[in-house]
Parts: sequence; C-alpha cells; structure tokens
Amino acid sequence: MPASYGIIGWPLGHSKSPLLHNWGLRTSGLPGKYEAWPTEPKKLKAFMAEVRARRIKGVSVTIPHKQAVMPYLDGLTERATRVGAVNTLFWAEGKLMGDNTDVAGIVAPLAPYKERLQSALVLGAGGAARAACAALQELGVAEICVANRTEAKAQALAKDFGLASVSWEGRAARPWSLIVNTTPLGMKGEHQGTSPWPANGFEGVGLVFDLVYNPVRTVLLGDAKKAGVEVLSGLQMFLQQGLAQFEIWTGVALEEKGARQLLMMDLLATGG
Repeated sequence: MPASYGIIGWPLGHSKSPLLHNWGLRTSGLPGKYEAWPTEPKKLKAFMAEVRARRIKGVSVTIPHKQAVMPYLDGLTERATRVGAVNTLFWAEGKLMGDNTDVAGIVAPLAPYKERLQSALVLGAGGAARAACAALQELGVAEICVANRTEAKAQALAKDFGLASVSWEGRAARPWSLIVNTTPLGMKGEHQGTSPWPANGFEGVGLVFDLVYNPVRTVLLGDAKKAGVEVLSGLQMFLQQGLAQFEIWTGVALEEKGARQLLMMDLLATGG
C-alpha cells in the first residue's frame, strides 16, 4: 500500500504543501500521496487516532495544532522540545514523534543578514512565533521581543524564552533591525488585505520577514518596500521547512532550485 502523507490545520485555506510534497514524491520516484486534511480542533483527537490506525507516514502540522498535537505523541526531538511546538510528525522505531523544521526554515533566509540583526520583534504568539524566537536566539540576535494582540499570550511566550514583550499598540514606537510576522494577517482568504504593521511605522526598521507565503506579495511586504525597507518573503521559509520535512520522512534531499521554481510558478499563476 502506497505511503500516506498530509497536512492538518484549521482552516487550511490555500496551503501549497500538497503541491510541494507530491512533486517531491514524483521526482524521487517514491510511491505515496500527500493530501490536505482540514481538521477542526475538536476533531484533533480522532485524527491522531487515525494516524496510528492507518500508520500515516508523515504529517505536516499548521495553525492551530502546533502545540495542541503534542500530548498525542510518543516523543519529541530536541528541536521540538526547545521550541515547544511541532510542525512535523514522523515514525521512528515504532514511535510517533514530533519535530520542528520551522526553525531551520527561518534561520536559513536570515543567516546572510546575521551581522545586521541587533534587535528583532516577533509578531504573534503561536507555534510559528515560538520557532521564530528559537531561530533568532540561534542566530545570536542580542535583543528579541514579542508582541501579540492578546498581550497575555505575548508575555507567556516571552517568559518561556527569557525574552521581553511589548504591547501591540506600542509595537511600532521604536525602530527594529528586524520584524518577523508569524500571525495570519495578510494570508490569502479572510485575512488577505490586512497587515500586522502600521503603514507609516517603518522608520528605522532594517528588514521585514513575513512568514505568510500565500500571497507572496503581502500588504506588509508591499508597505515595507514602499518605505524603502528590505523584505524577505515567507516563501523562503516555507520552502526550507518543507524540504526538511520531506527528508525526515523519506531520507531524500529534494533539489532546492526546482522546488522553488515550482512554488513560484504556481503562486504567480494563481494570483499569489
């Protein structure tokens, strides 16, 4: 029976994970299929039972399940433990494990800017925000702060990583070397057309990294570019974390250039 893979989240919206991973399976000559499994929070327990019953080989995990899924696992990798969230489920020696490839997906695009990053503000307080905090600490950023619309969540996340939080209302009150958006604001669907940052708040900002990848050109990135600020698209993070996932599941390292071209062509064709 061909291996089964897929992604869970709610809502899943316009995920490009099936496109990337099914392309990877085809080009590698591996049997299997990668599907989208929209999973409401109340149905997560039943889904995890299905993963075990069907022996689903690999699962990508996105909003809002990156932390909620953890109690259903047999163990976590060191990376997932450090982040406190998972985005990848896989089997190892008969155990259902959780890993986090989001950290690598964030570190890789930021590495060339490492010397410029004196301060960073992470927008959001979910699983992706946790990965961003871990990645920024790995890069050695001296000052890292967190802001979230629900301030208590920002404070809790900041405490977990030994960081400081700032109020959502005061997030643009000072300059930052880097802003990382981990919220869904700007994402294709109900949040498209919105931004987590005021359009007139880019003075002194050095770099903006929007983890939203669909659309590639978000309102946040458009506003930043108009203000003369350098930007990084979430497509880079999505690509790197996806390549890492595929290798965990199959042992195969996909060709990065081909994967990037695949995603860019699709996003441009679909208005992303």
